[in-house]
Amino acid sequence: MRAMILAAGLGTRLRPLTLNTPKPLLEVGGKPLIVWHIEALARAGVKQIVINTAWLGDKLVEALGDGAQFGVEIFWSHEDEPLETAGGIQKALPLLGSEPFILVNGDVWTRFDFATLVNKALDADLGHLVLVKNPPQHPNGDFALTHDRVEQDGVYKLTFSGISILSPKLFESLPAGKAPLAPILRQAIDAGQISGECLQMHWVDVGTIERLSELDQQIRDGIV
Repeated sequence: MRAMILAAGLGTRLRPLTLNTPKPLLEVGGKPLIVWHIEALARAGVKQIVINTAWLGDKLVEALGDGAQFGVEIFWSHEDEPLETAGGIQKALPLLGSEPFILVNGDVWTRFDFATLVNKALDADLGHLVLVKNPPQHPNGDFALTHDRVEQDGVYKLTFSGISILSPKLFESLPAGKAPLAPILRQAIDAGQISGECLQMHWVDVGTIERLSELDQQIRDGIV
């Protein structure tokens, strides 16, 4: 199974830190956010990783290279401008192949064990989402979860963690260019083709300088 790490965002909310450093290269606990993901994927046996870039993409390539230092093979998908999540995936499809792949947002942090997703059978589904309890900055959540089925509506909604398994079939008919992921997921959810699970461990959307600093201190103190 291959994986894709999303790393093309501008990191606007993290400026001035991201004026000269791409967001996934910001460090917590002594290493860049994206390296936490690469190392976790490698431990899970995922050895081929696609990374998309736009803003300061050359610095990502310079820092990570071909992935040999992490025991993986990195394939780069360069975008002239950020294509949003679905657009970036559509552009990277030739690198991802025809089988379902793990998708990870480059600006989240967790100690999630990706081995639980490796070779997970989607059967008739088009995707599997990892959801989390709603963080303070996103109290209303995204999707409901009934047993292992993701639904748009429910009494209690959870937040999409940015970790998933997706089938390339979701994007085969998507025109090239900018496109968000949410509408595509919602269409598949309405068709009953998305499963899910709730992550029961620490997870952070590192979207602000305050959350970045807090997470860094928590890791160094051994709290998470």
